[in-house]
Amino acid sequence: MYIKGEWITLARNFPVNNPANGEQIGEVADGERQHAVIAIEAAANALPAWSSCSAYERSSALYRAHQLMMERQPQLAELMTREQGKPLKAATNEVKYAADFLLWFAEEAKRIYGETIPSARSDQRFLVHKQPVGVVAAVTPWNYPISMLTRKIAPALAAGCTVVLKPAEATPLCAIAVFEILHEAGIPAGVVNLVTAADPAPIGLEFCTNPLVRKLTFTGSTAVGKKLAQDAAPQLKRVSMELGGHAPFIVFDDADPVHAAKGVSLVKFLNTGQACISPNRIFVQDSIATAFIETLQQRVEKMRAGDGMDPANSIGPLVNQVAVDKVDRQVQDAVAAGATLHCGGKRLSEDGLDKGYFYAPTLLSGIRPDMLIYREETFGPVAPVITFSEEDDVLSMANDTSYGLAAYIYTQNLSRAVRTFEGLQFGIVGINDINPTSAAAPFGGMKESGLGREGAREGIEEYLETKLGGFSI
Repeated sequence: MYIKGEWITLARNFPVNNPANGEQIGEVADGERQHAVIAIEAAANALPAWSSCSAYERSSALYRAHQLMMERQPQLAELMTREQGKPLKAATNEVKYAADFLLWFAEEAKRIYGETIPSARSDQRFLVHKQPVGVVAAVTPWNYPISMLTRKIAPALAAGCTVVLKPAEATPLCAIAVFEILHEAGIPAGVVNLVTAADPAPIGLEFCTNPLVRKLTFTGSTAVGKKLAQDAAPQLKRVSMELGGHAPFIVFDDADPVHAAKGVSLVKFLNTGQACISPNRIFVQDSIATAFIETLQQRVEKMRAGDGMDPANSIGPLVNQVAVDKVDRQVQDAVAAGATLHCGGKRLSEDGLDKGYFYAPTLLSGIRPDMLIYREETFGPVAPVITFSEEDDVLSMANDTSYGLAAYIYTQNLSRAVRTFEGLQFGIVGINDINPTSAAAPFGGMKESGLGREGAREGIEEYLETKLGGFSI
């Protein structure tokens, strides 16, 4: 763990395993609730000095961290592939994405603007001032184990906040590597703190109930997000949540079905489908469904699963056995209810894959609303295709979910694109675009997919309070 600028070891540790082969690749300190208390106190003590630093000083520290992360991109990517499982190319791209947040908020630190407001009284002046919210507690996920850290840490530090972070228990080594960079970048002692633990519940409860923590930021499942928000509510803490998704991918009949199928194959199977913005329901207008499914099947059948260190492999492992069981349960339920299985549909065990958590890239069609996969977030390498006839029908079907994170549209009709973009109840919509994300763009969802936004100008506002001064002169 990293608390008050020092690395701390404990007698009790927990192992970290490679999900591709089950091998132990390290072990980390198994922290308890008392360590969260110590880390929060360290952050609170460091807050006055850090928040008093000039914006340019905070910016310089983030610039240094960005430079170090890019210098270590190959090593960080390899560590991520071994610890999380994603192919090395995808891990390399994630490190760049993570560094982008350090760079973006190094710049935004110098753009925290206030304003003056005219008064009806000639002897009065109004001054609006932005100041850091205080100590921030952050909980990050395993599926993007480096970029999700910088997406929270960078704006918090830029705003003048101090941070205590608990990483996912499946990927603590990536978090340690990030904090090594922050340490070497010269972030002062206590400004950033890392608490690792095999059991996240006690740490999360301390984050929610400790009065020194003024903001909680979480990325993970909707169920856990609701629990954390409930625990934080009595103190009215600031809360931001990036939660689950159930993204629709809509292909209209004026789109090129081959081009659309290629697009969905890239984004659906990214990170083995373990992404909150992964398409979970693929709606295809019936007149082009056959061509779309044929192309998608050809591409899915060519995908090769295996250890991410092998560049020939494009599909990595799922995170654990629970994830494998969930994916298989959805597939078997759909097939039993009449869905057509075009390829995949089973756990992979040949050629040594039985040592890891691999599931075959899967394509289903004939999906109906009464099937589990239609309602539940999959978080795995399964592409379920649903056909539709009318534009109004598909908009209603796409919005028929409690989630509202990401959605995708393929069409060449500008009017249809605008109508659908405006009608979809989702925070992020890609129009003929499978990657509508960037450090410069706001990321977040509606409904039960979260609260607040990360990245962009909006990202730093999540860590700032607005203070009004009324001056009588």
